[in-house]
Amino acid sequence: MVEDPKRSAEFVEALAKGIAVIECFDAAHPDMTLSEIARRVGLSPAAARRSLITLSALGYVGSVGKRFFLKPKVMTLGSGFYFAARIDEILLPELRQIVETHGDAASIAMLDGHDVIYIAHHSTQRARRATAVVGARYPAHATSLGRVLLAGLPKTERERYFARVEPKALTSRTVTDKNALRALIDEAGERGYATTVDQLDYGITALAVPIRNAEGRVTAAVNSSGYSGLVSPEQMVTDRLGDLRVAAGRISAAAARTPALSAALNG
Repeated sequence: MVEDPKRSAEFVEALAKGIAVIECFDAAHPDMTLSEIARRVGLSPAAARRSLITLSALGYVGSVGKRFFLKPKVMTLGSGFYFAARIDEILLPELRQIVETHGDAASIAMLDGHDVIYIAHHSTQRARRATAVVGARYPAHATSLGRVLLAGLPKTERERYFARVEPKALTSRTVTDKNALRALIDEAGERGYATTVDQLDYGITALAVPIRNAEGRVTAAVNSSGYSGLVSPEQMVTDRLGDLRVAAGRISAAAARTPALSAALNG
């Protein structure tokens, strides 16, 4: 269910189960039966049922027949962070500038366990591809953002990641060998950027750089992505690396002046 959180005597198990139930819905599982939800979350059917009853009463979950689905109210859980952290005022202008200058798409993400979570995104693209909307999460090993973020982890945390992760192939080009992946992440740390080609989905070439806090710790990452075949990673480094680093610096400075965003990035 939840990957070994730091629990204290005041940890509320029922709340954790309810959140896990909400998180188990995704594009591949838009609606599920009670038993399917229980299996995905790792709960007993009775525990899953109690969570669903509570979430239904609060308006976050609905049902038709025996199948449950999320209701629009669940979006308010993320919108609180979006507005408190002033994503639209601070982060989106930087992404728009990147896209206006270079085209394609730009995103900002943070690391969450073995995944990255997109906290801001802007794009002019309309083609069918992996969707980098706000709140989307993808395996860190298969993204430029994730590799930069993993490179920024303290050595002990990075080793813990490699001890636990089982990288999965999302395309035929996805790097899943841990030794090869470790070398790429080490390289990203040394260079201060990461590039990927067709790792998350076919047709995506991306370049990412870290966003650091006042102490120099990597707290987030910003990237620019385009279509494989139309732009190479070498072209991206030549044309976009400087602008991405400038944007990362401005985001870091702005975050330091915005308590909610600073706390979120440093949390």
